[in-house]
Amino acid sequence: MNAMIEMLKARRSAPPFSLQGPGPDAQQIATLLSIASRVPDHGKLAPWRFIVFEGEARERAGAIIAEVFRSAHPEADANRLEVEKNRLSFAPLVIGVVSRAATHPKIPEWEQVLSAGAACMNLVVAANAMGFATCWLTEWFGYDRDALSRLGLGPDEKMAGFVHIGRNDAEREDRVRPALGDIVTRF
Repeated sequence: MNAMIEMLKARRSAPPFSLQGPGPDAQQIATLLSIASRVPDHGKLAPWRFIVFEGEARERAGAIIAEVFRSAHPEADANRLEVEKNRLSFAPLVIGVVSRAATHPKIPEWEQVLSAGAACMNLVVAANAMGFATCWLTEWFGYDRDALSRLGLGPDEKMAGFVHIGRNDAEREDRVRPALGDIVTRF
């Protein structure tokens, strides 16, 4: 089998706190985003968009996340607020994939949401193929309207996920995968 198939068979997520630099450079980021956008997209709606968090932008976003958390949880101590502040700071690059699915006369909203998920997965696979490690997460702030608004999402947009990208050469433990006999039927 070719190397890409072997990579896909062995792909594992890496916890964001384990991801180190250097991250992708500007040309690699452009390539990743180009590949992420090459997904099934019935009607050519581009029902997704990307937010790139790198450098100081990760800290600015983290400050927003911590502030929104503090507003909802005034009892939170400094340690917990520090955790929230660092949510996007571990990996050198985090790409938010925003779902812009909307009512359409021909293309079901569900299909558009799946396209955003496919964009996330293309991003994960492309980054792994480039030799990076990844973790696709959403986290609580990916569902919080105040946080999303302050991160630049419109009222009808949703966060499909945050893809954390960096380097991690350590052996990563695999999670239990379902047995094909339990998830496959033949018609």
